[in-house]
Amino acid sequence: MLPIYAALPELKRSLEQNSVVLLEAPPGAGKSTVLPLELLNESWLAGQKTIVLQPRRVAARAVASRMADSLGERVGETVGYRVRFDSSVNRTTRIEVVTEGILTRRLQSDPSLEGIGLVVLDEFHERSLNADLAYALCREVQGALREDLRLLIMSATLEPELLEKLKAPLVRSEGRPFPVEVRYASADPLEKALPETVARAVELVLENHAGDVLAFLPGVSEILRAQRALEARDLKVKILPLYGDLPLERQREALLPDPDGARRVVLSTSIAETSVTLSGVRTVVDSGYSRVSQFDPTSGLSRLVTVRVSRDAATQRAGRAGREDKGVCYRLWSERTHGLLPLRRLPEILEADLAPLCLELAGWGAQPGELEWPDPPPVRAMNTAQNLLESLDALKDGKITARGRRMLELPTHPRISHLLLEGLNAGLGALACDVAALLEERDPSERGSGADLTARVDLLRQFRAGRAIGSLERIERLAGQWRRLLGISPDNSRVQAESVGRLVALAYPERVAQRRANELYRYRLASGKGVRLLEDDPLAGSEYLAVAQVDFGVEEGRIFLAAPLEKSVLEIHWEEVLRWDKSTGTLNAREDLKYLELTLDSRPLREISPEARTRALLGAVRQEGLGLLHWTDAAQELRARVESLRVWGPGDGWPDFSDAGLLASLEGWLGSALEGVRKRDDFAKLDVYALLKSLLPWKLTSLLEELAPTHLTVPSGHKVKLGYALDGGAPVLAVKLQEMFGQAETPTVGGGRVPVLLHLLSPARRPVQVTQDLKSFWNSGYPQVRKELRGDYPRHPWPEDPWNAPPTRATTRGMKRDG
Repeated sequence: MLPIYAALPELKRSLEQNSVVLLEAPPGAGKSTVLPLELLNESWLAGQKTIVLQPRRVAARAVASRMADSLGERVGETVGYRVRFDSSVNRTTRIEVVTEGILTRRLQSDPSLEGIGLVVLDEFHERSLNADLAYALCREVQGALREDLRLLIMSATLEPELLEKLKAPLVRSEGRPFPVEVRYASADPLEKALPETVARAVELVLENHAGDVLAFLPGVSEILRAQRALEARDLKVKILPLYGDLPLERQREALLPDPDGARRVVLSTSIAETSVTLSGVRTVVDSGYSRVSQFDPTSGLSRLVTVRVSRDAATQRAGRAGREDKGVCYRLWSERTHGLLPLRRLPEILEADLAPLCLELAGWGAQPGELEWPDPPPVRAMNTAQNLLESLDALKDGKITARGRRMLELPTHPRISHLLLEGLNAGLGALACDVAALLEERDPSERGSGADLTARVDLLRQFRAGRAIGSLERIERLAGQWRRLLGISPDNSRVQAESVGRLVALAYPERVAQRRANELYRYRLASGKGVRLLEDDPLAGSEYLAVAQVDFGVEEGRIFLAAPLEKSVLEIHWEEVLRWDKSTGTLNAREDLKYLELTLDSRPLREISPEARTRALLGAVRQEGLGLLHWTDAAQELRARVESLRVWGPGDGWPDFSDAGLLASLEGWLGSALEGVRKRDDFAKLDVYALLKSLLPWKLTSLLEELAPTHLTVPSGHKVKLGYALDGGAPVLAVKLQEMFGQAETPTVGGGRVPVLLHLLSPARRPVQVTQDLKSFWNSGYPQVRKELRGDYPRHPWPEDPWNAPPTRATTRGMKRDG
């Protein structure tokens, strides 16, 4: 009996009492194929359906088949499945195993999930984007429409952080722990040599161990190379590949024991890590690599990259050897390297292209922050996705459009949806189906075949007409599925390359590429990135390309798939470009023909609107700073006085004359004065004093003289100029010491709020004392100053009593003469 049966009573109680339940059960426990059947007759389910979400098509079909077999039925009766372009269900089906966007499609069309009582999210530890979205939407449905809907989250492992985020009761199953001996290599393999390294390890396993062998490789190309290497060894065993794009019959061959008892070696991608059980496997050979799609929000592109597996994934892979009996796992990396691997895989939502998710949320009518997520989608990636969807007419101002609704109905990425719908509207529906299939599937051409996508379309059409051979079955099958869905007949005629380019540009508007001047192979994308063709590529020299597949390097990306493009099909516009040339101090004016970041043509701009000229000249001031203007002493003084008053009385309404304030309000005080400005010398002719003075209302103008006078009358009767600071510091009154005799209090400005900073000067007009406390100076500082300076300046008065001495600017002789 499978271990999951021991956990069934507790699980049933939890589901009866809670809307969300977590189940942790290791591989082999039976959670995927036993639980949905055991829950069918629960009272809270009451004849309703169960939806089981599997992350992979292979697993979905295999799980449905295993459950149907246990009932003695065919798939499509009590238990069925739905995957993209394939389903096996009928009106009496109670359990539907679904994958990809099937559950999301159902939620979008029926938010209440009528007739469904339980949603099961299997293999949740893989943290696929679809699973996270399904969780968020189901929680929304539970909160708003269906309190009776149950959500069961199943996983082989649930880390503490995820348990804390989900906040639901947890049921654990112990599983059936057949021991697996793990053996490490002495050194790490070279990534390029993985297929041969795996082949050698498999040969060693076949010599030393019984049973079938499961080997993990990162991708299809490595699987096929390893398969050829093993078949060349003539090992007298069946070598079977297993990956998602295999036809269903060949998948079943890899999943089921050989009917004649032949020994098997299954070469698989990561799809065999969980869910599916490969009977007869006693040994696992793990290359330690997997291929994942990573999205770069700075480029707006996703690319498949080969990465080291995480430790939790390695544990899952090793566990496949212990499903039915004790086994052995050969890890083709060192034990030291194992300790350096990441502990667990990163949730897909944190590194994926979020355009599909963004469109789903827009169709649902919710913002990311309004839903409950295990991990919320990153803001930057969501912004990138929204910008893309806006360019595809799927969103407008963040809201889904009618076109976006139509795109949601097609089970593919929004880029491909847009290509198909626009191709249909333009009378290129059959070609759009062919191009879409070629873009979604692996490139059918061999390495070195060049980047010409049109050649692939012609090859596909020749294959369809029986005039060519090659591995194009999967591409033609997908193209046929698109034709059936859109109601289009096939077309086997030769195609125009520009039509292919037009369709690619619809899917990837930011990947329209313009050839660089005097270059045959180097291009610039409309997003601003640099890319190149190989030098012998037939597309080299094309003026414009629509790039479908590109891989970015450190400096330039390499184009893998593209088609020529006519400029006439692009949505282009003339754009005035006025730029200030700092080196020459002149305004350059031209008109550019633009497509996104590409400049397709340029011509001199003979007529410039006053508004555009003003914007450009204001930009010049922002570029060079306020020093571009000619600041007279009067203008500088006015600015400092007003800015001082603003600092001293921040609530009194004084305008902001700081650098930041004046630059922020340039349009208001400088814009109208730029009519005659053409070059740097013209800026020097502007009356900055008058421009700043115009910013002051009449009331503040009169207050300015009162609160921040330009001069103060000192005891000698003379008016002495005040020096103000832009930072609002105390204004400086530089005055000859003898002119202040008899004054006790320090002069103030700002309505008495700010004492001036007195620079008391010697007869040679050098500061002998800096103070804001004149009384203290007369009492304590003056005697020492008198002692030090009376000998140096004997012709100037140095009375012992400064309080009663007459203030004067004159010498002693001058005072006598005046007297």
